[in-house]
Amino acid sequence: MLKYTVKKYCSEGSKINQVMVAVLMVLPVFSYGMGIGWLSPMGARLMSEDSPAAEAVHPDVISWMASVPYLVGTPAVFLFGFIVDNYGRKKALMFTSFSMAVAWGLKLYSTENWALISARAVIGFGVSGSYVVTPLYIKEISDDCIRGTLGSLVVLSQNLGNLLVYVIGEYLCYHATLWICLAVPLIHLLVFPTMPETPSYLLKCGKIEEARSILAWLRCRQTTDTVVDSELQTLLLELEQSNSRKFFPTLKTLVSDRSTFRAFRITLTITLARELCGCLAVLHFASLIFSKAAGDWVLSANEQAMVLGVVQLVGSCTASSLVERTGRKPLLGTTCAVSGVALTALGAWFALSNGEHAWLPVLALCLCIYCDAAGLQPVPFVIMTEMFSFQYRGTVTSIVIAFACALVSVQLRVFQPLAAEVGLYLVFWIFAGVCLISTAYIIFYVPETKRRSIEEIYAELGGKKEKDAEADVTRL
Repeated sequence: MLKYTVKKYCSEGSKINQVMVAVLMVLPVFSYGMGIGWLSPMGARLMSEDSPAAEAVHPDVISWMASVPYLVGTPAVFLFGFIVDNYGRKKALMFTSFSMAVAWGLKLYSTENWALISARAVIGFGVSGSYVVTPLYIKEISDDCIRGTLGSLVVLSQNLGNLLVYVIGEYLCYHATLWICLAVPLIHLLVFPTMPETPSYLLKCGKIEEARSILAWLRCRQTTDTVVDSELQTLLLELEQSNSRKFFPTLKTLVSDRSTFRAFRITLTITLARELCGCLAVLHFASLIFSKAAGDWVLSANEQAMVLGVVQLVGSCTASSLVERTGRKPLLGTTCAVSGVALTALGAWFALSNGEHAWLPVLALCLCIYCDAAGLQPVPFVIMTEMFSFQYRGTVTSIVIAFACALVSVQLRVFQPLAAEVGLYLVFWIFAGVCLISTAYIIFYVPETKRRSIEEIYAELGGKKEKDAEADVTRL
């Protein structure tokens, strides 16, 4: 009985230590989420007659503010890959928070166009840091039994930050909102130095005893425990295997092997579907979109944007259970199809309505955001990790994140000028077209990866049933 009690205490203590580190670790992601949501209420305020700037900010400047974080984030992905390998995961996370603090500080310092755009550019480091360093840190500190739960904190914290800034942006003044946003990375910079470096990186640096000590603390065990020894040996084996991996030789193998390259093409295609479904544009310009669809709806544009934030949060909370219950392919295909139908209806409302039935755009956008949070955003990452072995996973992740940042950068830069030129209805129909074409691609070419080995997945990809037409659709 005593042995069971001690074992249970150690297990619970291990989880508490890991959760505590993970919660502090996702603060930079929370700050980045606030950076995404900030532009919706504050962009509309900066362009208004009551702008906190000396004069109303031009819509073209707002478009650059939306786009430039992802433009900077594209090369920053590879910069963070260098930092985590040479300076550690902990310092990379600290640098992420520092960049977010600089961004919020610049906005407080000045409302000139150069400061607003420069601050948003610095947030680009937060984009890359959030999605390169945070998942890696979680993987290297957590037990297998809670790794999925801790991993979900990344998307959850981003969406919480997004929702929070929607709320405070509606009810607080411009500078009060910025001070609250600045407080988050500053708290992280003050507290996170007390947290440990990951055991994997310490082993890479040759600090075996320090790695053993940190691993024992994370697992709530003695350093001499056999469980700690066993896990340390596993980490050393993984380190030996990973040391043989180099970016360009791995990339060459990736594109030369037929099945692996097909898996890579599928990954890039579903990433394109995820980023061009229009949801990020909606989140950045929610207040602007709702102001044009105000009609007789009882909520203000910013309050309607808050509804989107709540829906996004609910979607991210249900994502983990949905992906296990339904499978990867059905969930991805269904959410993509529903988004396409909702965006088609939304475009039709903007094209034909004279302001009546103002609830329809709210409902359509809520449906799109829910589908995005519950399926379109998380599932491509799950499929990517399940279609590649650890030898390729790091290289593929870096390329996919850089590719996604480049797509989002272009999309956010052209969204507002294009909407002003041709109308919101046509822009939403373009997004709908991407979703519906992607649905067909998912049905015919994306394999189900749930509970299947890489060998089984590749056997399907390289089997006789697959046709070269898949490559043509990918190129299109």
